Amino acid sequence: MRVGVHINRFNHPRGASALGPELATAGAAAEAAGVSWMSVMDHYFQMEFNGGAEDAMLESYTTLGFLAAHTSTVRLGTLVTGVTYRHPGLLAKIATTLDVLSGGRATLGIGAAWYDREHEGLGVPFPPLAERFERLEETLRICLQMWDPQTNGPFEGKHYRLAETLCVPAPVSAPRPEIMVGGGGEKKTLRLVARYADACNLFASTPEEVGHKLDVLRGHCDAVGRDHTEVRKTMVHSGDPRSGAELDAFTREMADYAKLGIETVILGPRVDEPAEWIERGVAPVVERLAGLG
Repeated sequence: MRVGVHINRFNHPRGASALGPELATAGAAAEAAGVSWMSVMDHYFQMEFNGGAEDAMLESYTTLGFLAAHTSTVRLGTLVTGVTYRHPGLLAKIATTLDVLSGGRATLGIGAAWYDREHEGLGVPFPPLAERFERLEETLRICLQMWDPQTNGPFEGKHYRLAETLCVPAPVSAPRPEIMVGGGGEKKTLRLVARYADACNLFASTPEEVGHKLDVLRGHCDAVGRDHTEVRKTMVHSGDPRSGAELDAFTREMADYAKLGIETVILGPRVDEPAEWIERGVAPVVERLAGLG
């Protein structure tokens, strides 16, 4: 089992000017610890349960580009981009740029969006849920078309119409950047994973619940004639295991998820100085979990 880290707070005690150096140090610490994944949230406003809209929030892809310049091995992505945040053609171009400049380390993490306040606050349309899922599927199709050099041409959908799907330079990932669809919705989200995605991302609720979600995913894969083992299984865990008995208990918990096929656990505690947390808290976890699975 691999370990990822998710940076979700930007309230550095020394203020905004300290964020750049902090993130650079966090990137170096992650790679020194053997972390395989780094992600940030894609939101305009900080979430209510994590401090609220008045708290600091950085734009995600600018942040990932900064991290790309300060790392060399870790995979980079969002958890996750709301489909309403950017036009699909622009989003594909942004993800391609991250992939090119990081040397092929970009993952497009994407979901149906949910945070209405940030949309209303900045004047971004927030359509009903059913429409957001329609837009999500069209966005996935557009990205795949833009990343296929053999299919440049128009795209005609219900919500999006593109005269061209030209993407130059092309991604350097082979055959294209990884696509991760986030969420555990059984009727729509996991169906989109089965049809379009390379990875899923679930919440670490209980092994029983995660096992059920993976069974549903397997069913959707069977329905479209896809081998479910092709989908990389990841999950987010909000805990902060440090050492001793707590680390032992966490390792036992992760062993149950590893048996289900979870390949990467992404740790996302709410900390304002992630570099120190990674240096002291994540390295022991990486070593412990490496033998699971």
